[in-house]
Amino acid sequence: MENKNSLLLDELKRLKETIWFNPKYKKFDQVKDTLPISYEDVLDTEERLNRFAPYIKIVFPASMDGIIESPISKISNMKKRMEKNYNKKIYGNLILKRDDLLPIAGSIKARGGIYEVLKHAEELAIANELLKYEDDYSILAEDRFKEFFSNYTIQVGSTGNLGLSIGIMSAKLGFKVVVHMSSDARQWKKELLRSKGVKVVEYASDYSKAVEEGRKLSDIDPNSYFIDDENSKNLFLGYAVGGMRTKKQLDDMGIAVDKDHPLFVYLPCGVGGGPGGVAYGLKLMYGDDVRCFFAEPTHSPAMLLGLATGLHDKISAEDIGLDNKTVADGLAVGRPSSFVGKIMEETLSGAFTIDDERLYSFLADLVDEEDIYIEPSALAGFLGPIFVSDFYKSENATHLCWSTGGSLVPESIRKEYYSEGKNSRNK
Repeated sequence: MENKNSLLLDELKRLKETIWFNPKYKKFDQVKDTLPISYEDVLDTEERLNRFAPYIKIVFPASMDGIIESPISKISNMKKRMEKNYNKKIYGNLILKRDDLLPIAGSIKARGGIYEVLKHAEELAIANELLKYEDDYSILAEDRFKEFFSNYTIQVGSTGNLGLSIGIMSAKLGFKVVVHMSSDARQWKKELLRSKGVKVVEYASDYSKAVEEGRKLSDIDPNSYFIDDENSKNLFLGYAVGGMRTKKQLDDMGIAVDKDHPLFVYLPCGVGGGPGGVAYGLKLMYGDDVRCFFAEPTHSPAMLLGLATGLHDKISAEDIGLDNKTVADGLAVGRPSSFVGKIMEETLSGAFTIDDERLYSFLADLVDEEDIYIEPSALAGFLGPIFVSDFYKSENATHLCWSTGGSLVPESIRKEYYSEGKNSRNK
């Protein structure tokens, strides 16, 4: 094992795209009862989201009857393009989970981030006898609730998309909001937040520092609530609902998932909460018939590093000489979540890294072949089917790439990314 780890670390240090298969993986039935999250926790989370649906429907009419969910697209043209580009057969179907189209925040963070804000709002309103569980939650759109929530602050540290989801939802409810943003955060995301009345605090350092400072400042104010992306059970649960709901969507599409028809899922990974929660929700539905892989930039392989070494948040990308700088801003995380890493330690099938240039080329290919635009970080999973097809060859398999964001990206920046993608093809 030492030799394998030493070889892996050498490849990571050299920024080589590499795949790692988890040697600690166990059958889900052996593990699930030892985890700090249960199936009942996820069901409770979905019930809470359903209670808020009448309110969401009023304040965000574009949502699907107040339900924050995204479609799944078949991308057979993209599959053919990838097979041609890599001179490799991808066995089975290739589909795309469109979290770039999630209502409100246009990214996977609309799941966990919005859920934790709603849960906090519910707890405050019930504790102050303004709301009961059996109420029609559409009353939360009334001015008296905005006035009440304006006495409280919500804070978060973010590279971008989590800040957007929490900022937009919190401001809509009436909370004061402070988003602590790392140097990796895109300017347009900061400007969008400010346009919603959110206070944005900028840091010259990376994600971990933004979280650390945000947490400190929030702790000083008794009326401030800090959403902790590194350790939040509530964020994790919001994402897990998305994983769980995927089963009905695949059933409706006629896509079988069982022992003879495995599902491979490729999840872009930053600190780990989003992909970890989704993977857990999928495992609840499919057990060992789903194999989940995390995808990270070669410059920021935080979760892979934490899992492979067993050190979790005690090791960072910087510790092995990497700069943690990547175009995939949502994945620019040097140190992983220990909370998520320990849940994934025996449930994740593996992880792999992808180069920034390849993110760009996948982006341009997806636009050309499917007329689908997603942001660079959301393309991280697309190398998964290429890697896995070396090891698993069955036409009965389904490969699902999880798109994490992109619909809110301004047109001018979309054009820049697309142009960069076309240039990457020629290199």
